[in-house]
Order: sequence, then C-alpha cells, then structure tokens
Amino acid sequence: MSELLNLILSPEQTAWRRQANCMGVDPDLFFPERGSSTREAKEVCRGCVVREECLEFALENGEKFGIWGGLSERERRRIRRRRNIERRQARGLIA
Repeated sequence: MSELLNLILSPEQTAWRRQANCMGVDPDLFFPERGSSTREAKEVCRGCVVREECLEFALENGEKFGIWGGLSERERRRIRRRRNIERRQARGLIA
C-alpha cells in the first residue's frame, strides 16, 4: 500500500513517512480485526515525530480503517465532526 501511495501522491505529501516509527513494522498491526486491541499499534505511534502529519493525512484523505497518527477511525471521526461544526460556526451557518 505504501508503494501505491508514493506513486499517487507528490513527494511533499509522503516525505514525512520516511521518519515514521512504523517504518518496517508489519502493516497488519495498524489494521487490527474488528474487536482486536489497538494498544500495540498506538504504542508504536506514541512519541513518533511525524504523528501529527500522519493524523492529518488520514483526516484529509478520509482514511476509514486502521490506526493513523495514533488514533482509531472512531477517534478520527470525532475530530472530523468537531472540525465540521467549527467550520460551520465560523461561516455563521450554526450558532
């Protein structure tokens, strides 16, 4: 999957990946089966110098599965909802 993303995205969009703690780690760790623990994957993310870039990548690209930036899809969904509300409030669409 990483190779495919590198072909699709510009070097600036993927440069952060080379610094990630997850480089060389089995990708299956970050895509646990439903109901499985995410603890190990999140531990790899903890302290990663590009954690924010990874999280933003997942948020911007609508990643629906896996652990990105140390967060699960459910946790990322909360961030997306909050950001959508904040954008609508800034535009005066909601009080």
